[in-house]
Amino acid sequence: MTGLITDDGVVTRWPAKAADRLVVLDFLVAKFETGRDYSEREVNDVLKRYHSFGDGALLRRELFESGRFSRNPVTAIYRRADAR
Repeated sequence: MTGLITDDGVVTRWPAKAADRLVVLDFLVAKFETGRDYSEREVNDVLKRYHSFGDGALLRRELFESGRFSRNPVTAIYRRADAR
C-alpha cells in the first residue's frame, strides 16, 4: 500500500489488490456524511478532492457496488449506506 494514499489524504491510484481497494473505499466513504443525500455531481465533487488519477466514475461505481453507497434509481440520489 505504499504510495497509495498521500500524507495529504489523496488516493494516487486504483490498487490492483482487492484488499487495498477495500482500504481505499473505506477511506473515501468516510469523506461523506452519514444520512445526507448527494447528487451524482456532489459525489463527483467530493471524490475529486480525494483522488489524483482522474477516474471519479470508477470510484463512485465501486462505492455503490461494494454496498458503501446506495443509489435511488429514480432520483439518482446517492447516500452513504452506513457509518463504516
